[in-house]
Amino acid sequence: MKTLWQHCHVATMADGKYSIIEDAAMVTAGVLIEWIGPRSQAPTADYAQVHDLQGAWVTPGLIDCHTHTVFGGNRSGEFEQRLEGVSYAEIAAKGGGIASTVRATRAATEDELFVSAEKRLRSLLRDGVTTVEIKSGYGLDLANERKMLRVARRLGETLPVSVRATCLAAHALPPEYKDRADDYIEHICNEMLPALAAEGLVDAVDAFCEYLAFSPEQVERVFKVAQQLGVPVKLHAEQLSSLHGSSLAARYQALSADHLEFMTEEDAIAMAASGTVAVLLPGAFYFLRETQLPPMEALRKHGVKIAIASDLNPGTSPALSVRLMLNMACTLFRMTPEEALAGATQHAATALGMGDTHGSLEVGKVADFVAWQIDRPADLAYWLGGELDKRVVRHGVDVTV
Repeated sequence: MKTLWQHCHVATMADGKYSIIEDAAMVTAGVLIEWIGPRSQAPTADYAQVHDLQGAWVTPGLIDCHTHTVFGGNRSGEFEQRLEGVSYAEIAAKGGGIASTVRATRAATEDELFVSAEKRLRSLLRDGVTTVEIKSGYGLDLANERKMLRVARRLGETLPVSVRATCLAAHALPPEYKDRADDYIEHICNEMLPALAAEGLVDAVDAFCEYLAFSPEQVERVFKVAQQLGVPVKLHAEQLSSLHGSSLAARYQALSADHLEFMTEEDAIAMAASGTVAVLLPGAFYFLRETQLPPMEALRKHGVKIAIASDLNPGTSPALSVRLMLNMACTLFRMTPEEALAGATQHAATALGMGDTHGSLEVGKVADFVAWQIDRPADLAYWLGGELDKRVVRHGVDVTV
């Protein structure tokens, strides 16, 4: 079944640029784009449907390539405490911080986690998101990591969104492994990852490489097992200190290294050589009131692809809008609106291993796109909050929520 979408302007985002087609048309056949170009050159055919997009600006569907959407509990109380002068260390000493999220996640049923995550995910969908990555990492044992990943899969089966599930078991040290980080890494490598991968629950493996989490040596053990299982890797790196985790990620041909405030030019060179995407997370930077900016000059200089994501999580980035992240990327990291939009489309797709099929509007790619009633593409990074009038199309079908 062929469908004609016309009377629009298109920012294809091919090659990470706007690549604008004025007065455009697009032909979709099933879930794929069959033709795209100037409306005057649209092929003549007996179309099953013809849609007038009323002069809208069409972009690829937004891709949120780093989220922790599935979790139990709520940490707004801790946010309030910090603003009243209580330190994070004091909160953690009283059982707060990530430990509180782990307890709440473990205590929640799969259905309870699904209901709460669905609400958060629907907010992202209303913002124009058609593809999302969801990490585990608040279960920290086999049963609860499995539970989180099952919820991620279920969300993708229930809502009009493509979900990539990432195992982040190496996120923090669970209480039962206190002071035994190496033993926990061994448990991840020998039991958790093989079991979860065999059950088809894992699209990628992630870890948190940081002085308060896991060392580069411990992360490398996880990466080696992922490699043996044929699962691509990603890494939380250089958020709080420079451990050259991003260079480690590059050595293992990681899809992405994320955060990166403290990465060096040497790290950028390694990532450029491996094709590893730099995923910047302005929501966490803002929420934590950080002052160390990612090395934008080095990333640009060496041609590292830069993606932008929400990092939706209960502790450091309770962000429900990718468009707000685009604005923060521009205002905080001095990215251009074009760079920011590429970061939430083409480069975000590459960060999920989906660059050949998603992220830009080109013949042969999946027909995921948004028709925005805006004046120009920069509006997506310009407006703060609110919902912009739009139509969301996923797999060639209008799924506006």
